[in-house]
Amino acid sequence: MDAPAQTSTQKTLSRATRRQWVAFALVLLLVSIAALYAAGVYGRSAALSTLEAQGRTDANLKVALLRAVLERPRALPFLLSRDRDVTEALAGADPAKRSFLDRKLEDLVAGTSAAVIYVIDPKGVAISASNWREPTSFVGNDYSFRAYFSRAMAEGTAEHFALGSVSKRPGLYISHRIGPAETPLGVVVVKMEFDQLERDWHETQRPSYVVDADHVVLITSIPSWRFMTTERLPAESLAAIRESLQFGEAPLAPLPFEETADSRVIRAVQPGGGAEAYLRITTPVATTPWQFEYLVPVADAVATSMREARLLAVLALGAITLAAAIWLRRRQMALATIARDQAVREELERRVIERTRDLSLARDHLQAEIADHRETETKLQAVQQDLVQANRLAILGQVAAGVAHEINQPLATIRAYADNSKVFLARAKPEPVLENLGLIADLTDRIATITEDLKALARKGRSGEEPVALRDVVDGAIMLLRSRFTGRLERLIIAPLPDGLSVMGNRLRLEQVFINLFQNALEAVEDQADGRVDVSVVPNGEVVIAVADNGPGLSPAILGSLFEPFNTSKEKGLGLGLVIAKDIVSDYGGRLEVETGERGACFKVHLRKAPA
Repeated sequence: MDAPAQTSTQKTLSRATRRQWVAFALVLLLVSIAALYAAGVYGRSAALSTLEAQGRTDANLKVALLRAVLERPRALPFLLSRDRDVTEALAGADPAKRSFLDRKLEDLVAGTSAAVIYVIDPKGVAISASNWREPTSFVGNDYSFRAYFSRAMAEGTAEHFALGSVSKRPGLYISHRIGPAETPLGVVVVKMEFDQLERDWHETQRPSYVVDADHVVLITSIPSWRFMTTERLPAESLAAIRESLQFGEAPLAPLPFEETADSRVIRAVQPGGGAEAYLRITTPVATTPWQFEYLVPVADAVATSMREARLLAVLALGAITLAAAIWLRRRQMALATIARDQAVREELERRVIERTRDLSLARDHLQAEIADHRETETKLQAVQQDLVQANRLAILGQVAAGVAHEINQPLATIRAYADNSKVFLARAKPEPVLENLGLIADLTDRIATITEDLKALARKGRSGEEPVALRDVVDGAIMLLRSRFTGRLERLIIAPLPDGLSVMGNRLRLEQVFINLFQNALEAVEDQADGRVDVSVVPNGEVVIAVADNGPGLSPAILGSLFEPFNTSKEKGLGLGLVIAKDIVSDYGGRLEVETGERGACFKVHLRKAPA
């Protein structure tokens, strides 16, 4: 090819290359901007979701603490309304009785969490109070204007949060009417304050506060926010609150909050200027018309999450950009090579050059394939060896875990018998000691049997079966659970077993099944005051033993893999009990089923009935 034609081809290729790189740079810029923006949005959303989950957990804990504080003094007005000393002090005007009641209320306050207790006559005048010694004594003050007095007189009981007209301290007033509605004698009032609770909230360094139905802040970790509002009050509501003197002379101004584009996030204006963003989490306070609000700072968490997301986006863009640049460069080089080859082929014998190049490429490809096959074969052999070793270790781990799980109950029972024997020896009573030693020997035989059974399970073997009395199996399981659930076995309610009922299997292995089922059921109801476990037997064509509890039931996540090894919902569980139980029942031609719901879980063991 002549020189002018070659120069023209090179110039054309150079212009095309420059256009491609300019387009590549523009596309990269647009993609980078979009990716960084998307990463920032994702990072912010992820951070807010994480903060909301954590904050809701904290808020629920704080609400639980608030409810505990509220519940303690609520029974006190009811009990005092039926106290004879209170009734007698209101029925007559005897100064001695009222003085005695003053001292009694004073002593009662010292032993409770109440701030003050006082008794009001039907006219609304306090006749006796626990703070009768103090300068700010309530005795003689008129409280007929208070809502807690009028509502208690009309409805029998009332709760009202307000600023004290005498003490000038905020608190919750819990009142109860004394006497029948037709002829009331008066009202007893218990005031409780939340200073300690507010200090506990303040230590978390996160704003926490409670608002009433009118959106007025009642209890808060920031004292300057008290009696401010989360929403601007209507004029009529504001006038009614001021007239009732519920919050004294408080301005009832809105909190220094600013709305943001995200409804979950607000900006709180700081006293020194500026504003900080918070995630606002709200949750109702049960048994009250109140609502708890919890503010979680989001600036640091959102900035960190967005920074991490954008960093990952930059790294991904860098990798993609590098790959795309290499591909584009190689493509340009390939195009240039093609153009040059095309010019050269016009001058040379194309067929000879193409044939030689094809043979070379075929040879290189074949050599590469041979090398790839050899490398793949080597890797495959190494992987096979790793899988064999991993399988051996997994089997060894399952057997060891199974042994540890199944001998736990016999070992606990042996320890109980040994402790009892020490007591009997100290009392010079050898007969019970000999009996306990015999039981310990039986239990050691049982441990040996369990070990052999687990070895058989690892070999997929099956121990011999024979007719076994179902009553003996259940009694043996209860004996081994007695030391583990001392004082709680009365929750295990076993229906009368039919006389002479026998099933096919091995006694010790079937005891393992019922030990696991009884233990799981008793642990499921141990935190419930009305917890119980019902065991019933239905002998039809086969024997069905049902173990039902009224616990919380099984979650779908646990239920889906309930009979898989090492799957458990217990902190210290191994997740092998039900797996071993199901294998034992299957070995003797039976099956293990489970049903669960809101009223608890029910495990059903189907066993073959022994021939008569």
